[in-house]
Amino acid sequence: MKNWQTIRFQALEYLQQIMLKKGEALQKEISGSAANNRWFTPKNYDQAIDQIAAKWLDKESLETWAGNYSFPDLAPQKNIGLVLAGNIPMVGFHDWLSAFVSGNNALIKLSDKDPYVLPFLVSQLEEAFPDLKGQSQFVERLTDYDATIATGSDNSARYFEYYFGSKPHIIRKNRNAIAVLSGAESGEELDGLAKDIFSYFGLGCRNVSKIYIPERFDISAFMEKMHEQKELVLHNKYKNNFDYNHTLFLMNKVDHYTNGCLLLLEDPSLTSRIATLHYEVYGSLEQLESELAQDQDKIQCVVSSLDLKSLPVISFGEAQNPGLTDYADGVDTVDFLNSL
Repeated sequence: MKNWQTIRFQALEYLQQIMLKKGEALQKEISGSAANNRWFTPKNYDQAIDQIAAKWLDKESLETWAGNYSFPDLAPQKNIGLVLAGNIPMVGFHDWLSAFVSGNNALIKLSDKDPYVLPFLVSQLEEAFPDLKGQSQFVERLTDYDATIATGSDNSARYFEYYFGSKPHIIRKNRNAIAVLSGAESGEELDGLAKDIFSYFGLGCRNVSKIYIPERFDISAFMEKMHEQKELVLHNKYKNNFDYNHTLFLMNKVDHYTNGCLLLLEDPSLTSRIATLHYEVYGSLEQLESELAQDQDKIQCVVSSLDLKSLPVISFGEAQNPGLTDYADGVDTVDFLNSL
């Protein structure tokens, strides 16, 4: 480990303890986030913080991750512009972490959907480690940057390309997770799939938005299992989306299944509406893998227990539990930053 990294890793250990303890000050920021954005319930925010603390700020995991790269003797301290999304809590933390661990300065443009917790955590870090003060700055407009990492929709990506395209950049567009089912999944595996579908109300790019099922798949049994997540409709915004989409399907005579908390319809699109899941029937795995290979630039991850020879898969229940090397869109952000 380089000398300049030592203090940064100590700071991350300190940050992990703050996140694990969830003291009164942090809880206040989480409550403020829930009031600002009703999708960010305290339960969902706790899930995000617990995942980051356990998987990304674990000392051994951090050291192993950093050990995969060759860092310079002196901290690069390039100014890295970060345009953060706001679809789920703390979704931009990994980009900040990559800039921090690689010895760069982060210029952070927050989403107005998630403006409180990350600045609080950075302020706590800088208070305990004043030598790091100013190396993470929150800005309204990006200027004087050396490179940019920007995350958004397909529409915002065109805007990002226009404004940031002249300098090194990573620009992320819409992606979704999918699941490939055999029909022989256990109850425990289906419970995991439910987490992959419904965590964060399905708003994340790693949430499963479409399932691929074999012929003679028991859709009724699947929907009955998913009905165990019925408490979701107690959330006003989720219920409003469910009711709106259900009404839309009925008015337009769209064939679909429903169990009171999820709408399931056959649709070729990878992207589904809130409270909606798409499905497609496959004939052979070989043909399905060939078709999915053509959509790899739209797929964030694949959930399955099947051995898909040409596609990496993750286990049921792990879609929203990525490790440090599970880079968004498969683009290694640390490698990108080290190349500047």
